[in-house]
Amino acid sequence: MFYQKHKSVLEDAIIACEKRHYWSPFIESPSRHLHPEGAHEMGKTAFELQLNTSFKLDQPGETGRTGLEISPYTQQPLGIDYPKSDTETIVSASKKAGQRWRKISPEERAGICLEMALTLEKQCFENAYATMHTAGQAFLMAYSGSGPNALDRGVEALAYALKAMRDVPNSASWTKPFGKAGAVTLSKSYRLIPRGIAAVICCATFPMWNAYPAIFANLATGNSAIVKPHPNGILPVAMAVRTMRKVLSENGHDPNILLMSADTKEQPVTVELLQHPDIPIVDYTGSQRFGLWIEKNCSQKLVFTETAGCNGVIIESTENIDGLINALSNGLCGFSAQMCTSPQNIHISEHGIETNQGQISFDGFRDLLVDAVKERVADPKRAAALCGAIQADESLAILDRLRNEKKASIALDSFSYEHPEFPFARTASPLILDVKSEHKELYNQEHFAPVAFLIREQDAESALTNATSLVRESGAISSYLYSSNETYKARAQDAFADAGASLWCNMTAPMPMNFAAAYSDYHVTGLNSSGNACLSDLAFVADRFRIVQFREPLSS
Repeated sequence: MFYQKHKSVLEDAIIACEKRHYWSPFIESPSRHLHPEGAHEMGKTAFELQLNTSFKLDQPGETGRTGLEISPYTQQPLGIDYPKSDTETIVSASKKAGQRWRKISPEERAGICLEMALTLEKQCFENAYATMHTAGQAFLMAYSGSGPNALDRGVEALAYALKAMRDVPNSASWTKPFGKAGAVTLSKSYRLIPRGIAAVICCATFPMWNAYPAIFANLATGNSAIVKPHPNGILPVAMAVRTMRKVLSENGHDPNILLMSADTKEQPVTVELLQHPDIPIVDYTGSQRFGLWIEKNCSQKLVFTETAGCNGVIIESTENIDGLINALSNGLCGFSAQMCTSPQNIHISEHGIETNQGQISFDGFRDLLVDAVKERVADPKRAAALCGAIQADESLAILDRLRNEKKASIALDSFSYEHPEFPFARTASPLILDVKSEHKELYNQEHFAPVAFLIREQDAESALTNATSLVRESGAISSYLYSSNETYKARAQDAFADAGASLWCNMTAPMPMNFAAAYSDYHVTGLNSSGNACLSDLAFVADRFRIVQFREPLSS
């Protein structure tokens, strides 16, 4: 039913993945003229009505209530409590639901998943406000990052899942001659067997951008899923889970195919889920430290991780210094650098760089960048739209520690800007530190805060060597190069490829330098310690099911 309904969209998604061109079935802008009248206002009201209430999520295993979310904008509790679930009960319910779900055809599962995605689009405004007040994103980013862009990533994984399952035929006839005995013909049939239950562990700052791909990759391939939101990012996940469960239930499927397990920082359940013997799949987004722990301690399970790394920028030369400064300053300010693709380490020769405006010294480049960032955070309205709020106090502690480092000098100090709508918002502008390359201990790890290091390198070759060594040591999700020298650019591409990192070159176009496009950009390579999984490719879905076969001779 749903496969036929959505067949053309699913085929378009597969084509987009193959061609790597721009495509989306969703409305990507929150502009009011693109949506039904009053949609924005109704979404905001729906969010506000959730505050200071008990979130209704009809699922088994409830043993009480939990939830202590605090808004980064108001710094007040959301006042919402959620079902606290008994792990054994929900695992048992998930396992039971999965037995029926796996018997549905791959095409129909894909159709149901797309129906969920299109239904979720209708609550993008409500989910945007939920994401704002849990993650700290500004409204526009929250709309995209938990709405159409996140759903695009989910449909991308769905398309790859359908593609992978289509590679396995239902049946085949096989004939081979066996000497004097003559030809033997066998009738063969093949059955896709999902692995079982997946634990989907969500992160705080982008609760749905990684969750949707994991959920749809699992459900499409016949697995059930238990979603574990971050303790301060429950609401956007809970809303999505409730909507998806409703779609399942209203169409005759057991909603326990998808369950949520909420917790608090003081009473976590993540390890309990990860180590449960009946959960063979783990999807994790979060800190590198815990991601590496999962990869080591859950090695008997199928583990997909996306964590973090030392995202570096090499500046060798440029034919567009204004575009470079514009892109880089926006990248440093965007969501206060709380994205896994945010640039952190800026490698530049201490002798300066050649530009379309002539030679610019290291100090001259530093001043241009500092002035551009200052301009963006000087206007509170502009700062609010670009920087958003700081998700957690730990980020402010990082800034306090780094600004007191004696081995670095402050090129631009961080300060708390006054948000025009939320006077108590937790905010911080970028901290830019001037540091010598030999003080590697200051910048050889990700600092999850709005901080950037201007690293004085001996020359462009040293910059390339240092940046790629950091990829090998600490990982990187996104790396950036600015060079008008084709020979140097080719050498840099080879060096980053050898280090297992993608490289974005000369990003001066009027778009976020760290934007990752579904159906086109491969997000995370799996070749360095920033994560072992890619959003999205066939490897992200194909191992979530295995194949059993039956064969017998045809009667002569």
